[in-house]
Amino acid sequence: MNRLNKCYRSGRAVLVGVAMVVAFSLAGTAQTVEQLDPHTRDRIDTICREVLELTGVPSASVAIVANGKVAYTHAYGSARLEPPVAATPAMRYSIGSISKQFTAAALLLLEEEGKLKLDDPVGRYVPGLTRGGDVTIRQVLSHTSGYQDFWPEDYVMTPMLQAVSAQQIVDQWGKKPLDFEPGTQWQYSNTNYVIAGQIVEKVSGERLFDFLAERIFRPLGMRSVWNSDEARLTSADATAYYRHALGPLRVAPKEGRGWMFAAGELAMTAYDLALWDQSLIAQSTLKPESYREMETEVKLKDGKSTNYGLGIEVLAWHGHRALEHSGEVSGFVADSMVLPDDKAAVVVLTNQDASGAASQIAQLVAPLLTASGTASPAEQQALALFRGLQQGKIDRSLLAPNLSDYFTAEALEDFRASLAPLGEPLSIQTRREQLRGGMTFRSFGLVFTRKRLTVTTYTYPDGKLEQYLVEPGS
Repeated sequence: MNRLNKCYRSGRAVLVGVAMVVAFSLAGTAQTVEQLDPHTRDRIDTICREVLELTGVPSASVAIVANGKVAYTHAYGSARLEPPVAATPAMRYSIGSISKQFTAAALLLLEEEGKLKLDDPVGRYVPGLTRGGDVTIRQVLSHTSGYQDFWPEDYVMTPMLQAVSAQQIVDQWGKKPLDFEPGTQWQYSNTNYVIAGQIVEKVSGERLFDFLAERIFRPLGMRSVWNSDEARLTSADATAYYRHALGPLRVAPKEGRGWMFAAGELAMTAYDLALWDQSLIAQSTLKPESYREMETEVKLKDGKSTNYGLGIEVLAWHGHRALEHSGEVSGFVADSMVLPDDKAAVVVLTNQDASGAASQIAQLVAPLLTASGTASPAEQQALALFRGLQQGKIDRSLLAPNLSDYFTAEALEDFRASLAPLGEPLSIQTRREQLRGGMTFRSFGLVFTRKRLTVTTYTYPDGKLEQYLVEPGS
């Protein structure tokens, strides 16, 4: 995983934007919200603390949207190691490439005003680009343009410690031969968003950050947002860390000004990013047709999928529609996962690069917030049996004769010894259900911080269980 500029999502490298800072507003601090039920809140707290312990990441700041509103914010671990400072929800973290959806939103706002069209050629606004008359704004926003990425490396190169302008990036990378014919491949590229940011500034007549502050941040009450391309975050915010291999955590280096611009310049609190996610669910900032454009997967010319819309990934997550993006910069990794049909979202900000902690937390917390978050009767039964087996016990009144014979004293001891150390499952979810042999077959996924298991059952029409097996899962 790129220590400084990319993150991995759905098995694909997602290069992130850098970030480091010019203030939008220092007024106001992040709101502490505790509106979730205690059980869900405790499970989220357990997940966050265990993932931080497992990964060694210093801290995480989390915000939860439930029922369409920000319902919980909390911070865990150490925002600074020396001298030790505990993380709080009021602290800002860089969000890296999650910034890209804001750049895409800016262009959609300009399209709403009739000032441009997403299918306009980029050369109409940025002169001198390779094939500028053939590549469209939509293609740069969806990473199907062919423009070569200016930062595929997994570290900060020496030249990137020096300041650069957007035009210098475009002159060096936007005027190279394309990596592929426009629209024929998907390839993540920060260069695309430098071009996109230039278009916003040329058409609006404003700096990108100022445009976003006026049209998005202030209307949504996002008071903490900071332009992290300009300077390092303040001493009141989280400190950025990295490590060499498995060595000690060290304060991360500062990239030169200008490298991330529209590709990843933003930093903010988890609460403020959750306000943006809340607006995505409510569709309160853009027109409905603009949200459709942003959230619709862009297909390649041959019809193949990209799983990417405009500045955001468009995914099917365990049967739920999901909008997600990760971000990584020097010393920070972030993840934002929105489940719009469930009116839920998870924001996780962490202060160590080259770590999957943010995504791990998001993936573990999301099932607690979905419409299917309440366990079905079959899931409740499977979970109750699992808990009993962790203690070497089973309710034989639930078992058909064959399964009762299967659970010998030896089997019960093996189940107890191997399952008890795992502790309480973080979630259970039905993966498959079908009829076979006059019974209902079900496959359940059980998630723990350090492990995933699969439970398979066969159930007769009278409710008796013919099978209950546990095996490693993925």
